[in-house]
Amino acid sequence: MLKEFSAYIKKENLFSTSEKILLAVSGGIDSVVMCELFQRAGLNFGIAHCNFLLRGKESEGDVKLVFHLAERFNVPLSLRVFNATTFAESKNISIQMSARELRYTWFEEIRKENKYTCIATAHHRDDSIETFFINLIRGTGIAGLHGILPKQGNIIRPLLFATKNQIMEFAEKEKIKFREDSSNASDKYMRNKIRHQVIPVLKELNPSFETTMNDTIQRLIKVEEIYDKEIEGKRNYILNREENYFYIRKDSLNGMQPLETYLFEFLKPFNFNSSTVNEILLGLNGESGKQFFSSTHRLVIDREVLIIEDVSNLELQITDFKLQVKKNQKEIIFDNLKLAIKFMNLKSEIPKSKNTASLDFDKLVFPLEIRKWQQGDKFYPFGMKGKKKLSDFFIDNKVPLNQKENTWLLTSDGKIAWVIGMRIDNRFKITHATKKIYFAELVK
Repeated sequence: MLKEFSAYIKKENLFSTSEKILLAVSGGIDSVVMCELFQRAGLNFGIAHCNFLLRGKESEGDVKLVFHLAERFNVPLSLRVFNATTFAESKNISIQMSARELRYTWFEEIRKENKYTCIATAHHRDDSIETFFINLIRGTGIAGLHGILPKQGNIIRPLLFATKNQIMEFAEKEKIKFREDSSNASDKYMRNKIRHQVIPVLKELNPSFETTMNDTIQRLIKVEEIYDKEIEGKRNYILNREENYFYIRKDSLNGMQPLETYLFEFLKPFNFNSSTVNEILLGLNGESGKQFFSSTHRLVIDREVLIIEDVSNLELQITDFKLQVKKNQKEIIFDNLKLAIKFMNLKSEIPKSKNTASLDFDKLVFPLEIRKWQQGDKFYPFGMKGKKKLSDFFIDNKVPLNQKENTWLLTSDGKIAWVIGMRIDNRFKITHATKKIYFAELVK
C-alpha cells in the first residue's frame, strides 16, 4: 500500500517531498492509516485534532490516541476543543455543518501560522462514491458528480486511491491501533444510509461496482473540465464590463442552446439561482426595465442588453422598485435584507418582535409586493385607532432619518400589511377566527 500511496501523490501532483503537510487526524482508522503512510514514506508532517464535545468519553479516548500517535512519530500536534452544538445554534445550521466549518477554519489558521503547504484529509475511494450519490440526491448539477477531488485549493486527499477494505486490510496486517466512532453505525445521517443501505444493493447488482463507479467518476471529472472550458470561453465572449457594471447583449445569446444552462452559468458568479434565471428567461423578450435581485446583485432587462450591478455599488434611491412575493415563497432577498416566511396556526408558539410579522393569511391578496415607502402612504397601525400617515408615524416614533430612508413595506393589493421591521397594519392582524398565519421574519 505504501508504494501505491507514493505513486498516487506523484500522479496527482499533490505536493513535493520537501513540503510540510498538516494531517487532519480524528483517531479513526482512515486518518491513523494516513499518518502511518506519511511516516513510512519519510514525509514531513504535523497533526491537528478537534474535539467537538459530541461523544463524551469516546472523544477523550480519541484525544489520547492522537496524542500518543504524535509522540510516537515525533511530530508537532495541534489540539482544539470546540462546542459544535452551541456554534450550530448560533448559526442556525446542522451540527455536521457546524463541525465542518469550525475545523476547516481552524486548520487553515494552523496552516498559515506554521507554514504548512497543504491540509491532508483521509477521504478514500468509498467516501468519493458516497459523495457522488449525496450530490445526485441533492441535485447539485455536474459539479457535484465528480465526487471528492484529489486536490481543492489547500486541501489534499492522498488516500483517494484506496478503498475502505484496502485500508482495513492494511491496518489489520500492520496491527495499527485506531478508534471506532460509534456514530458511523447509525443511519441517522444521509451518508451512513447510503453506505449501509444503498451501496450494498448496488454491489449485489454489480460485484465490480466500486471499480465501475470510480471509472465513471474519473470520466465525469474530465467531462466537467470540458464543460468548464466551454462555459468560460463563452462567458469571456458574452459578458462585458463597463465601469461599475456588467452587461450581456441580448443578441449575443441567440443560438445558444440550451439557453437556460448557458445563462445560469453566466449569472452564477453573481449569485443568481436557477429559479431567478428561469424568471429572467421568461422576461427576456418582454417589457424593458424589469428587475431581478440576487443576494449581491441586481439584473435589469433593458431593450438590447441585460445590465448587472453590484447592489453595494447602487445608491438605492429606488422608490419605484417593486418585488413580487408569491403565495408559497419561503425566502425573499432584497437590499441586503432577507424575509424568511413560514406558515403557522394559532396553536403554534409565535415569536413576537419588531422584526416579525404575524398576518392573517386569508386576508392577504397574492402576489404581495415589497417596495420602498413613499410620501402620502397611509396605514392603520396595529394597537392604534384609525388611519395614519406613514410620515407622521415616523415622527411620532422618532424614527431616525437614515432608518426612515431605508424603510420597506410589505403590501397586499396596494394596502400596507407591514411596515417592515416596525409595525403591522390592523387590517391584517390575526384574530381568534384566524385559520392560517403568514409569519414573516426580517433577517439583516
